[in-house]
Amino acid sequence: MTQKNDVTKPPGLGWLGIVRLGLVQSALGGVVALTTSTLNRITVVEMALPALLPAALVAWHYVVQISRPGFGFGSDIGHRRTPWIIGGMGLLALGALLATNAALMTPNAVVAGVGLSLIAYLMIGAGVGASGTSLLALLATRVAPQRRPAAAAITWIMMIAGIVVTAGVAGAFLDPFSGPRLALVASGVVGAAFLLTLLAVQGVETDTRAVTPEPAEQPRRVSLREAITEIWEEPLARRFTIFVFVSMLAYSAQDLILEPFAGLVFGLTPGQSTQMAGIQNGGVLLGMILVGALGAGFGQGRSAWLRPWTIAGCLGSALALAALAAASATGPGWPLLPTVFLLGFFNGMFAVAAIGSMMGLAGAGRQRREGLRMGLWGASQAIAFGLGGLCGAAGVDMMRSLLDSEGLAFMPVFGAEALLFVGAAYLASRLEAPSPTPAAVPARLEGAQS
Repeated sequence: MTQKNDVTKPPGLGWLGIVRLGLVQSALGGVVALTTSTLNRITVVEMALPALLPAALVAWHYVVQISRPGFGFGSDIGHRRTPWIIGGMGLLALGALLATNAALMTPNAVVAGVGLSLIAYLMIGAGVGASGTSLLALLATRVAPQRRPAAAAITWIMMIAGIVVTAGVAGAFLDPFSGPRLALVASGVVGAAFLLTLLAVQGVETDTRAVTPEPAEQPRRVSLREAITEIWEEPLARRFTIFVFVSMLAYSAQDLILEPFAGLVFGLTPGQSTQMAGIQNGGVLLGMILVGALGAGFGQGRSAWLRPWTIAGCLGSALALAALAAASATGPGWPLLPTVFLLGFFNGMFAVAAIGSMMGLAGAGRQRREGLRMGLWGASQAIAFGLGGLCGAAGVDMMRSLLDSEGLAFMPVFGAEALLFVGAAYLASRLEAPSPTPAAVPARLEGAQS
């Protein structure tokens, strides 16, 4: 009779290993910030091109990330994640360099520049999908349950740190602006990110025997379409996919309208609105740290413990957005900065709790397909992010054309986001974790099928 402990399991990652993989998130965040933020500003301001162009390219890179399930499935089949992480980062790096050169070319050769930009942002979206999905799948399979909330907080905080560092360093070296200087800065950022990724994943999956499941546990070979269909039939995976979409739609819809709201309704200058964004990000970091620390100390990584934090974060975000809707009518007398800080705090709380739950739920189900589940949820998130920013901005533009008041134009949009977060809280309440451990489920079901 086979014992459960005969199953070869990958060794759990320690705190140093988690931080090392967090460096990959830092590298990802830095390169993505270069392409979606720095190039955005340069295209509109220095190149004097329509703002619609970089907005459309950013949306295109989100559309490409629908391919995330395919990348996750590929890493599942090969039983190794690091080649996909490195390959994805390499594709992202090449795409960022091509995007930079395309941006410099566009003012003088619009058709060629836009064509190369489309190819570049396709590479960027695919690179983020391959590397990011495989990284999360690796964390899900190699981080002990009690460390997952802290691991989620660490990796996302390091991603934000990567964005901040890249923005600071790139900004310092870009002045005075010139095309050759931009190319050099982009090459430095991309090269450093790729080198950091290589160093961070070195040796993480050296023990191939520990990473590859025993033959009796290997899932039967199926196509990607069949695998997605099987996972979609799992109630928990399906509910979590819908939850990710609804919550991220609410999370992203305020991205493009919050600073214009502060300027139009409260009269904040560009510098003041940028400081407001810093206050919001400070709230995000505090919420992440709180849930990560408490999760590591008391929650033991249980999804049942993380679920209340997810719900609380969603409901708190809904209240903060409802307060912003009220601020739309009140105007300058409203305490805007504390409200924005609370929005960031509850956003960070729900995000880390949801990501910690995602790590735990990725291995739950009929087959060992952590990568595919992470890819499915990542695709849902990417679609929601693309739609959220578009719908938020379009909603405000439509209401501004219908109403005389600038403030009242924002009220229905913030109100709709609040309702979406309430819906996300309800969906989160239905995410009951399965009772068997992820490692035991496939073995028992495979035995039953045979």
